[in-house]
Amino acid sequence: MAALDHLGITVADVPSASAQFHPVLTALGYTRAYDAPDHAYWRQDGQAEILLYPAREDEGDAPHRHGRVGWQHLAFAVDSREEVDRLHRIALDAGWSAVREPKEYPRFTARYYASFVEDDNGIRLEVLHNPPREGAAG
Repeated sequence: MAALDHLGITVADVPSASAQFHPVLTALGYTRAYDAPDHAYWRQDGQAEILLYPAREDEGDAPHRHGRVGWQHLAFAVDSREEVDRLHRIALDAGWSAVREPKEYPRFTARYYASFVEDDNGIRLEVLHNPPREGAAG
């Protein structure tokens, strides 16, 4: 069985993106393992590493536009609605922009609660809480 080992994200400026990602990833339980101008990454036991790499010079430094071919978003499941709210505030304090404030998404499930944020590179994260139905076999 294959498992996701790491996720590499291309950014315009690694130190700037690292400053935005670090508080959010730390709050999610990741530890920064490396931080330099040419790349940075975070680890969490049992989870895929998250890496930042600089954009190639010939690709320019314009932010990614959500909805174009390529990156869509990365979602992190957390244990409570309060944790969604807390992580949303941490992201905003770190300079992320709110795409959608924390709210319920009944079109997904009756229990789905999430927020969406985007960094200066156009990288979108979702933080969600979607507990199993009561009585559902786990």
